[in-house]
Amino acid sequence: MEILHPSALSCCAPRRDEAALRPLTVPPAGHQGSQDGMIRIPGGDFLMGTDDDEGFPADGEGPVRTVRVSAYHIDAHAVSNDEFAAFVDATGHVTEAERIGWSYVFAGFLPGPLRRGAPRPARTPWWCAGSGARWDRPEGPGSTLECRENHPVVHVSWNDAAAYCAWAGKRLPTEAEWEYAARGGLEQKRYPWGDELDPGGVYRCNIWRGTFPTKNTAADGYRGTAPVDAFEPNGYGLHNTSGNVWEWCADWWTTAHPAGTAIDPKGPDTGQEKVIRGGSHLCHRSYCNRYRVAARTACTPDGSSGHTGFRCARDA
Repeated sequence: MEILHPSALSCCAPRRDEAALRPLTVPPAGHQGSQDGMIRIPGGDFLMGTDDDEGFPADGEGPVRTVRVSAYHIDAHAVSNDEFAAFVDATGHVTEAERIGWSYVFAGFLPGPLRRGAPRPARTPWWCAGSGARWDRPEGPGSTLECRENHPVVHVSWNDAAAYCAWAGKRLPTEAEWEYAARGGLEQKRYPWGDELDPGGVYRCNIWRGTFPTKNTAADGYRGTAPVDAFEPNGYGLHNTSGNVWEWCADWWTTAHPAGTAIDPKGPDTGQEKVIRGGSHLCHRSYCNRYRVAARTACTPDGSSGHTGFRCARDA
């Protein structure tokens, strides 16, 4: 089993180092793009990115720039295990993690026999290349989705997410659409609800609480993923745009942003990695505070892990 060589950008999002697979077959649309469970986001201008001292300039979070987006719809929450199961049942889709035979699992979630001897990236040894880990067996053989039907689907690659969107008559959001919706109508705030992480001592997101990577107190109520509709929504009605799971965007990764007002930007035409946004339940400020609304990182389109999912968008 080949394992990744994490880049300096990697945050807590692992990448594969695998030979290219044959392209996935995109299933025919199963729906006509239903708006059920989606929020209509009005078009407008916003200030994208940040120059926050707590940010990562090397990630291309800045400079702050004006971006204009047209109106669109976006899911109120990430795609759940139940929703992805319906897609698999209808299409027979086989995820890339299943085809490759493994996916990344946080070491603390694996039972001892599976954890011992599992390959680990040298620079992020809290990840194990979990043999047999997949969307419906998140911790590998013997694990199930029991009591997690309404949690976000994980161990899905960008290609898997795009296939689901095509079947649902939707698409992945652009990075600009994702950030505009995630901000919930607030301008240049650090989080979807303001600048304070836990305002008034109230937990607003699912991130690592404690000492990373050895002890998670789960003070926010969750040690792993949380339900897709956990915590208060932002001003637009979106849940969990900070923490819980990273979310795939449509764009290829770049840290170069054009000057002037960008209108409905879609990122580069080609690239090696896709943008992911939002951070996850494994983010902790001692290592990765990328649960901030302007934070970003990237992963190869065939990459998958136990803390990456997606939500869908569609044109208005």
